[in-house]
Amino acid sequence: MLLATVIGLALGLLVGHTGRGGFLAASLANLGRAIPTIGLLLLVITVVGVNPLPVIVALTALAVPPILVNTNEGVRSVDPDAKDAAQGMGMTGWGVLWKVEVPMALPLILLGLRTAAIQVVATATIAAYGGLGGLGRYIVDGLSRNDYQLVVGGSILVVLLAFVVQLVFTVLRRLVVSRGLLGAAKSS
Repeated sequence: MLLATVIGLALGLLVGHTGRGGFLAASLANLGRAIPTIGLLLLVITVVGVNPLPVIVALTALAVPPILVNTNEGVRSVDPDAKDAAQGMGMTGWGVLWKVEVPMALPLILLGLRTAAIQVVATATIAAYGGLGGLGRYIVDGLSRNDYQLVVGGSILVVLLAFVVQLVFTVLRRLVVSRGLLGAAKSS
C-alpha cells in the first residue's frame, strides 16, 4: 500500500493540478484494473521465483489505479473560484496545490486509498498460491484438503480485516477532512 500510495498520489496530484495527461493517466489506470492479479502474481513468480517481490508487484498494480484516479478527480473537481482566489492572494502553484486543492480533494483521495486498501486486503490472500503464506494459507490449504471449516475460518478473518480497514478509513476521514467538506458531502 505504501508503494502504491506514493505512486498513485504523486501521479494523481501532478495530473490533477496541471490538468495535463488526465485522459492518459485514467486510461492506464483503468488498464491496470483489468490485469488479473493472480495471473500477474504467477507470472512474476515464474520469472523471479518465490519471494515477496511478486506479491508486492501484483498488489501495487492492483492498488495504484483507484488511488491515482480518485486523486486526479478530486484535485480536478476543486472549485475553480477557490483556486483563483488563492492565486489572487499571491499563492504559488505549490501553495494552491497543498493549501487549497489537496484539502478540498481529501474526501476523494481518502476514498481512493480506502478502496485500494480493501482490495489489497481481499486480494493478498492470493500470496498463498505462490507459497508465501498469510491469511490466504488457510483458504488454500483448506481447499486442497477439502477442509471447508478452514476455508470458512480463513475467509471470515479476511472479511474481518477488510471491515477493520474500512473502520480505520472512516475514522481517519472524520479526523482529517474539514467539517465543512463533510457537511457538503452529506448534503449532496
